Amino acid sequence: MSKEATVHRLVTPDHLCPWGIKAMDLLRRGGFEIEDKHLVSSIENNAFKEEHGVDETPQIWIEGERIGGYDELRAHLGKKPEGAEGEAYRPIIAIFSMTILMALATCWVELGGVNLVRVIELFIAISMCVLAIMKLRDLSSFTTGFVQYDMVARRYVPYGYFYPFVEGGAGVLMIGGLLTWVAAPLALIVSTIGAISVVKAVYIDKRDLNCACVGGGSSVPLGFISLTENLMMMAMSIWMIAKELGLISF
Repeated sequence: MSKEATVHRLVTPDHLCPWGIKAMDLLRRGGFEIEDKHLVSSIENNAFKEEHGVDETPQIWIEGERIGGYDELRAHLGKKPEGAEGEAYRPIIAIFSMTILMALATCWVELGGVNLVRVIELFIAISMCVLAIMKLRDLSSFTTGFVQYDMVARRYVPYGYFYPFVEGGAGVLMIGGLLTWVAAPLALIVSTIGAISVVKAVYIDKRDLNCACVGGGSSVPLGFISLTENLMMMAMSIWMIAKELGLISF
């Protein structure tokens, strides 16, 4: 026998409660028989909250027992809270997963097959572009996080606004192998400063900060991820300079 659940959620012509939709989905996938009760106006919604002494809707009952809102429902069903530890890294996992696939696809079209060296070049360059986009989508928010740990940006704030343009621009030029003597040295300088800043802030000063590598407001902890970003840029810059000098050829 399936359990019975009742969901009271706000449903109006101009607003459909997202948490109510997600609660309904959890219950359906849990095999519950659901009674879906709509609160069809803000007045009705406020009256419901006042009657039951709650601050939010949706509110869920299971077998006549009030469970609470969406977060309480997740806990009741044994689900981790949204935004739980580990989910902070989801943007980084998504970015690097997509950029490696993009690198493989581009290499396949470009060379008619997969060349590991070229895939790595493309992966790093495309990752630089995507990470720059993440920063540029809210440049003010990015700089607010960046100035907390970058050694140059803390003393000269405009450097924080300059950084994503260097990262993204260098990535684009590296993809095409263009203007290497401009792109590679600039990327090497900013990434070296970044790597030293992260090491000092995290591993020497032991500061607990969030990383601005995927933009402002990120919950990614400052440390390994940001250091990896900077080390990748450093490695790519040195590699491109060495290729330009003819020290290596691929």
